[in-house]
Amino acid sequence: MKSILTMVVLGVIFMVSCSTGEKAIPVKKVDYPVEFTLSKVDLMDKIKGGWAGQVIGCTYGGPTEFRYNGTMIQDYIPIDWDDTKMEWYYTYAPGLYDDIYMDLTFVDVFEKEGLDAPASSHARAFAYADYMLWHANQAARYNIMNGMEPPASGHWENNPHADDIDFQIEADFAGLMNPGMVNSASEVCDRVGHIMNYGDGWYGGVYVAAMYSLAFWSDDVPFVVTEALKTIPEQSEFYQCINDVIGWHAAYPDDWKRTWFEAERKWSSDIGCPDGVFVPFNIDAKINAAYIVIGMLYGEGDFGKTVDISTRCGQDSDCNPASSGGILGAILGYDAIPEYWKQGLDKVEDMDFKYTTISLNDTYDMGYRHSIEMVKRNGGEELEDALKIKVEEPVSVKFERAFEGHYPVKIIQAPWGGNALVEGGETEHSFNFNGKGFVLKGGASKLQGVAEDADLHIEVYVDGVLYEEAVLSTGYQARRHEVTWKYNLENGDHAVKVVWKDPATGYRIDLGNVIVYGPEPTS
Repeated sequence: MKSILTMVVLGVIFMVSCSTGEKAIPVKKVDYPVEFTLSKVDLMDKIKGGWAGQVIGCTYGGPTEFRYNGTMIQDYIPIDWDDTKMEWYYTYAPGLYDDIYMDLTFVDVFEKEGLDAPASSHARAFAYADYMLWHANQAARYNIMNGMEPPASGHWENNPHADDIDFQIEADFAGLMNPGMVNSASEVCDRVGHIMNYGDGWYGGVYVAAMYSLAFWSDDVPFVVTEALKTIPEQSEFYQCINDVIGWHAAYPDDWKRTWFEAERKWSSDIGCPDGVFVPFNIDAKINAAYIVIGMLYGEGDFGKTVDISTRCGQDSDCNPASSGGILGAILGYDAIPEYWKQGLDKVEDMDFKYTTISLNDTYDMGYRHSIEMVKRNGGEELEDALKIKVEEPVSVKFERAFEGHYPVKIIQAPWGGNALVEGGETEHSFNFNGKGFVLKGGASKLQGVAEDADLHIEVYVDGVLYEEAVLSTGYQARRHEVTWKYNLENGDHAVKVVWKDPATGYRIDLGNVIVYGPEPTS
C-alpha cells in the first residue's frame, strides 16, 4: 500500500474456496479508510499513466488481434517494440485505437454538457460518430438510430452481442475520473455501459473501471484485482470466472499458462455473440477479462511483463493489454512506466485520435479536471496542491444475466455461397427450427457498380405472425449487424419467414447461417 493510505488491516483471515479444490486462498479483510490525501501532481501522474498505458498496450498487441483464437501466443513468437510503432498506427491504422477514441466520445460529452450528462446524450454522440463499430456497439448504434433508447439498446433481447467485450474496453474513463470512488465509477458505468451491453458484458466495464478507481490509492496489484471484484454480483458468471482466475493464480503462482488452460477449459464457451458461436473466435467479456487479470497477477507489477502476458493469452489481444497496461499505468503513474515502453509516445501525444479533435495531452487535461470535480461532488475537498478524497468501499451493482435459459444447440447452414433476396428473383425466405430462439445472420449489400447506399425494408413473421419490421441499410455505419433474431419463444417447432418489402434493382439481402437456441443440456 502507498504511504498516503490511512488504512487498518484487521488481523482477521477468512477462507475463500478455490475452484480448483486444491487449496483455499487466505484473504485479508480490509477496514477501508474514511479518506486519503492525494497530491495534484500524483493525480495527474496517475491519470496520464492510465491513458498512456492504454495506448502502449493497444499498440503492442495490435499485430496479433484475433489472430490467435483459442490458443495462446507462444513465447518463441516475437512481438516487436520500438519507437516507431505508435506513430505508424496513429498514421496508417488509426482504427486500432478504438479502445481510446470510444472512451473519448463519452469524455467529450461530459466536457461539453457537464458531469450530469444523461445516457441519451452519450448515446447520440456514440451512435452518430464517424467511426466504424462492430458487435455490441454496432447493434446498439442501429437500435439508437432507429429510435430505441438506452438501456433497451443494450439489452440482450434487442442486442445479440450484449455479453461482448465492447463496454469493457471503453470504461477506462469512468474509473480514471473517479479516484478512490469505486461506486461513483459504477454509477457512470450504469449510465453509459447499458447503451451497448447488459449482464456480463456490462460487468466487464464495471470491473475495469473499479480497478482504475482503486489504482489511485493502492499500488498492490492483487488487492486491486480482488477488491474491484466486489462490485460484481457473486451469482454472475463474470464474477465466478474472475474469482476462479484469482484462485488459480494462488494455486499456480509461477505458471500463467496453467491458469490460461484452466480458464479455457471452464470459461471459453461463448453462447451469445453470433460470430463466436460454434467457432474458436471469442469476444465474450468474461474470458477476455480473465486475460486482463492473468496479465496483471502474473505480471507482478512489471509493466512489460503485464502487457506481454495479456497479449499472449490471445483472442482480443490488443484490447486486453490496453486494459491491463492502463490499469497498471494508473497504479504506477506515468513517470514510473519504464522508458523502454514509453519510447515513441512523445511523437503522438499531440496528435488527435482519428475521428476526434482530442489528443492524449488534451485527454490528460480533461481527465484531470473531471476527476477533481468528481472528488468534490462526492464529499471530497480540493486543497491548494492536493485533494482529500472520500474513499468508497466497493458495493455490488445489480444482478442481471443475458441469454438466461438459452443455449446454442444447432446451426442451420446457409446454402453453399449463401442465399440472397434479389429484385427480380426470390424476395422471401423461410426456414423452420426446433428450439426457443434464433439468430439469422447476414445483411444488405449493393451490387457491383451501384454507388448509392439504400435502406431496404423487411418484414419478419414468426409462426405466421408479424414479429417485426426492420431497416437493413447497405451503408456500413447504419447497418444492422444481423438480419433478424428472436429469443424467449416457447421451446418447440417454429417457422420463420423474411419478406423484402421494397425490392430494388442493384441491391440484395444476403442471408447467412441460422443459430438455433434451446434449453441448456442437462448432461
